[in-house]
Amino acid sequence: MKNSLLAVLVAAGLFSSALMAPQALAAEVDFPHIETMGVSQIQVEPDMADLNVEVAVTEKTAKAAKDNSDAAVAKFIARLTAAGVAKDQIQSANLNLQPQYTYVQDKAPELTGYTASRQITVTVKDLTRLNTILDSALEEGMNRVNNIALKSSKEAEYIAKARQAAIADAKQKAESLAQGFGENLGKIWQIRYYDQRPVQPVMLRMNAKADYAGAVAESYQYGQVSIEDRVEVVYKLK
Repeated sequence: MKNSLLAVLVAAGLFSSALMAPQALAAEVDFPHIETMGVSQIQVEPDMADLNVEVAVTEKTAKAAKDNSDAAVAKFIARLTAAGVAKDQIQSANLNLQPQYTYVQDKAPELTGYTASRQITVTVKDLTRLNTILDSALEEGMNRVNNIALKSSKEAEYIAKARQAAIADAKQKAESLAQGFGENLGKIWQIRYYDQRPVQPVMLRMNAKADYAGAVAESYQYGQVSIEDRVEVVYKLK
């Protein structure tokens, strides 16, 4: 009985492999071809930024920590709204509350208070206002600057340009290779494409001792947004 069962299982496995073999072979490139990869990179001047700031408050009680962090967030949002920043450009994260302990050797941990923190991300559509918005955040109690990411308002347009440039690069390489080897380029057999995300540089605020707007503006380092794309193409040879 066991031998019969084993024979059935082996036969079933061989039959299954036989069925899968043509499908596996079909995925192989078994004809003369050229495979190229087109790449592109576009440097774009940023005209907007995402500013992420945070308030972290430590108090004896959880309620006091929460109330103080909520108050700082509310004041900053009110100031942004009064300055004309649209509500859909402001994203406020939920409260993060963490107990704080003091650790002493050979003793149980002692609860000393609670730290409440909240983050706000502001989309600044006019870079000339970034310095003012950042300063207002610090003035209203937002005591951590987590990130300032530069962006372009024409990101989708530049991504499309980068994609077309990558396609042209792949095609030019294939034509050059075929000509160099004395071959004729045929139709495209396969295209492999992977979405690329723009590289958004961080704008850093340097230490500056200045009393006028020009010097303060120069104390920021501006970078460029790098938009890259890549496409892989397999051409048949005639």
